[in-house]
Amino acid sequence: MKAPLFLILLFLSVQVLAQQSISGQVTDRQGLPIIGANVYLVGTYDGATTDAKGKFSFSTSETGEQTLYVSFLSFEDYSLTTDVTKLKEIDIRLREDVNTLDAVMLTAGTFEAGEASRVTALKPLDVVTTANALGDFLGALQTLPGTSTVAEDGRLFVRGGRAEETQIFIDGMRVFAPYTPTTNNIPTRGRFSPFLFKGISFSTGGYSAEYGQALSAVLKLNSIDEPDQEKTEVSLMTVGVGVGNTQKWEKSSLSINTSYINLTPYLEALPDRNQWLSPIQSANGELVYRYKTNDTDLLKLYGAFSYTDLDVIQENINFEEGFRFANENRNLYVNGSYKSLLGQKWTLNTGLSLSHDNNQFQVGEDLISNSDHSAHLKIKLNKRLNNRLKFNVGGEYFITDFDERFQALETPAFDYGFQNNISAGFAEVDVFFSKQLALNVGARVGHYELLNQTEFSPRASMAYKSGKHSQFSLAYGRFFQHPNAEVLKFNSALQPEHATHFIANFQYVRKNQIFRVEAYHKSYDNLVKFDTELPIFGSNFSNLGFGEASGVDVFWRDNRSFKNLEYWASYSFLDTERDYRNFPEAAQPGFASTHNASLVTKYWIEDWNSQVGLSYVFASGRNYTNPNQPGFLNQKTKTFHNLSFNWAYLIDQQKILYFSVSNVLNTRNVFGYNYANQADANGVFQRQAIVPNDDQFLFVGFFWTISDDKTSNQLDNL
Repeated sequence: MKAPLFLILLFLSVQVLAQQSISGQVTDRQGLPIIGANVYLVGTYDGATTDAKGKFSFSTSETGEQTLYVSFLSFEDYSLTTDVTKLKEIDIRLREDVNTLDAVMLTAGTFEAGEASRVTALKPLDVVTTANALGDFLGALQTLPGTSTVAEDGRLFVRGGRAEETQIFIDGMRVFAPYTPTTNNIPTRGRFSPFLFKGISFSTGGYSAEYGQALSAVLKLNSIDEPDQEKTEVSLMTVGVGVGNTQKWEKSSLSINTSYINLTPYLEALPDRNQWLSPIQSANGELVYRYKTNDTDLLKLYGAFSYTDLDVIQENINFEEGFRFANENRNLYVNGSYKSLLGQKWTLNTGLSLSHDNNQFQVGEDLISNSDHSAHLKIKLNKRLNNRLKFNVGGEYFITDFDERFQALETPAFDYGFQNNISAGFAEVDVFFSKQLALNVGARVGHYELLNQTEFSPRASMAYKSGKHSQFSLAYGRFFQHPNAEVLKFNSALQPEHATHFIANFQYVRKNQIFRVEAYHKSYDNLVKFDTELPIFGSNFSNLGFGEASGVDVFWRDNRSFKNLEYWASYSFLDTERDYRNFPEAAQPGFASTHNASLVTKYWIEDWNSQVGLSYVFASGRNYTNPNQPGFLNQKTKTFHNLSFNWAYLIDQQKILYFSVSNVLNTRNVFGYNYANQADANGVFQRQAIVPNDDQFLFVGFFWTISDDKTSNQLDNL
């Protein structure tokens, strides 16, 4: 009995002597102890957690080279591979994980709209329930700071830039004709249905090197990756009808949306100031097909077709019987994108968009027909080198073929146009030094074949998180864009136009509250000038134009202070002037207002099962030229005011009755003045006010959703 007992004691003694002690302390970069961190040897059950002083200690029978692993929430994992005998009294400092929700973000110049965004200035519901937006995401975006109210146009005018300086992309691919055609003083709308998109990113300046051909702003629309269920949506409206359907399978899904709009019944009941020979009518169809090859790879195909017809005679002081304008527009847009996760943390994004836009105009007695065939090809690679370093590189190619025919009364027709292909490459890197400090540096190189020009465009932005809810950001960028088709079709011996952006931003974000203030300066050079009223054959063109724009934008959104009430307010101050087109001198252009402000409120009334909303838009007067007074752009219009109201009533969970009216106070807004071409007998040029075709617009709709869960409704789409 004594011998076996002796052997057991000897064995245990050897085991104890073979145990190695592992110990140390875990702290953060400031030397503060981290309590509760997990510390262990990889591939074993040997480990411990840190105590109140961040210290740990445990024993192991492992020998030789081993890997010690340390992990704790909100910090980067740490590993050390060495001989186990060296793992004594070691000092381990963990770095904060820059991917956590409270880490710094690069946000200068950019507003996000989407539930997946960490900071959302607008939600998908807001994009189409804003009272004065009338179901158009462009209208909702114009309640954000940085935009100018040009109510007779409807497009996005950003920080002193023309509407053509803002480009729109769907799933990263360019949309060449994003607006529906219209006529004077009737604002245009976006061609695309809001319900097909999961999120919007609106960059009012300083945007990524991935995007070019835009001097002022970029609007990125991201279509839904995967619908939550099958559903059918029916819309009956005072202006038309719409039907949408979504089908979902194991690895794929298909969404289709169609609509038909005809203003004839509306104008019969509520005539406007025009003489309509054929009121606006349009038919639109869209589809999105999605196919997931696995958990990471996704193919999306987006297609949209629309036609729009209109024929109208509008009052004009220089035409006794009015001025006639007619257009037949046919537009086809196809977009395909593919995303795939490659090995070693590489992500591939590639896509193709094709566009065909055809117009048949009658302008007075002149006939104009044009067609624009365009394409965009793109490939991009993303690499996450580690949690603190991300790298993007890519290339793209734009193809444009524009043709136009002009025929004046009793004269031969003549043809003109241009072909302009652009190749570009871009690269940028995101560096996260800590949860408080991040930097993005990038560059873009583009070659314009028609203009035979190559341009280099550097971009940079930086963000510093100053507190738990606040951060500061800076951004700089150089941007290029080729001249518009109205110029290139007559003269291709020009250079791209330039803009340089400087942006400083402060943002405060807490749950359901956002405050942003942003100052910027934008300078232009190489702007196109010509010496005629409009670009024509025989105009003398040059790149001698220049300009600048400076300002401050303020935004506040609050969804928490008052029960059932959410609201946001924005204000923009703009100081701008430019010498371009046929300007005789530098001046504030007629589309720019010095002051723009908006207030949007939405309130849910439980007893009425309703959501009511008010939207108020203000803009200071805009410049116009009065030929009876000396000078250029020498007077201003009166201020612009528009208070709109909407009401959505849930008949039941899936049936909604919706009502909205714009300009409820019936304010008579004036956009400018048309002056007679000739002075009267007293030497005075008589004038005609340019006013909305209709001071108010009334909309009523019934929306019915049929879905699997029997609870979804179209409140998100109104």
